[in-house]
Amino acid sequence: MPGFEIFGDEERKQVNDVLETGVLFRYGFDGARKGHWKAKTFEAELARRVGVEYAHLCTSGTAALSTAMAACGVGAGDEVIVPPFTFVATIESVLMAGAVPVFADIDETLCLSPEGIASALTPATKAVVPVHMCGAMARIDEIKEICDKKGLTLLEDACQSLGATYKGKALGSFGKAGCFSFDPVKTITCGEGGAMVTNDRHVYVAADAYADHGHDHLGSDRGAEDHLIIGTNHRISELNAAVGVAQLRKLDWILDVQRRNKAAIKAAMATIPGIDFRQLPDPDGDSATFLSFFMPDLETARQAVKTLAAAGVDGCFHWYDNKWHYIRKWNHFQTMQVAARLPVQTLSNCPDYGNIAMPGSDAIMQRAISMQIKLGWTPKQLEQRIQATVKALKTIV
Repeated sequence: MPGFEIFGDEERKQVNDVLETGVLFRYGFDGARKGHWKAKTFEAELARRVGVEYAHLCTSGTAALSTAMAACGVGAGDEVIVPPFTFVATIESVLMAGAVPVFADIDETLCLSPEGIASALTPATKAVVPVHMCGAMARIDEIKEICDKKGLTLLEDACQSLGATYKGKALGSFGKAGCFSFDPVKTITCGEGGAMVTNDRHVYVAADAYADHGHDHLGSDRGAEDHLIIGTNHRISELNAAVGVAQLRKLDWILDVQRRNKAAIKAAMATIPGIDFRQLPDPDGDSATFLSFFMPDLETARQAVKTLAAAGVDGCFHWYDNKWHYIRKWNHFQTMQVAARLPVQTLSNCPDYGNIAMPGSDAIMQRAISMQIKLGWTPKQLEQRIQATVKALKTIV
């Protein structure tokens, strides 16, 4: 990953189809578009790939999450259990729904733990959002069991894990809805784009309307369409969708390259005492976008990242010190720096986000490092990276 490493003639052909018609809008203009329906094509192929009935494209993974929240009935005052290790968009989508993010601990899968979820449940809990971080899965079968038993909405954030599976079933297809991102640094990219998938017809219809001002999309005359619900605008353009069509068709190749590259690096690192690897509930289902591993403690993790960078091993992230993906550095969220007052700030069940303590998650994240796995490495570059990685880490542990 990411998809921008592999732009080629396939993407140019799909985009040129759109430019030659002049129809950039995803709806209507049936005659002028000469049979080219890039968003519809992407949705149909994505649904088949994920093994679900329905897929709806949006402008981003964030938009997909917000659309899914609305379509699944998550709203004002509902508590939604989320992990502290995720991209902040997961939390933003909960807040923008008027709901209350409730943080629960992760485990060494780097995802929400079933035990953490159980500890965070209250009578106000409406939904659980496990985030399949860094290309691999949470203990999704156990999480689904909790949700089914408690009558909770399971909404999967699989934005970072397209192509990953658990026991042969695609991540994103276990819950009431699942979401993917196709931004510039995801497994495949549209430039900007995202999708919500579901097997629930009611959820799909609500999502399809919500993301386009409530339009019912019945018939070919947009001006005659009715409005099912109040919505907003999360429409993807045909140009973005066109890139996605070409990229999705390369997914099998992408996964194959990632898995081979990751396996080679991991095998070499496994010879180094003191290094442990992320727990994978189903190793065969890993999309292999990252190789995540644990150093013995916080100090050695910080030193490892510096030493690896000095050795020319780029793309290594120590999430504990990262400002984008772990709650510890979300100062704007902890102090609720907002453009306008959010509904959550008026609720009696709103936590004090500035004083959230998560020692269990901290203990894991302090030691965790994730190495990005790229598609473009030549065999020589991969071997050089392996040698540099092993040499650098052996000086630390």
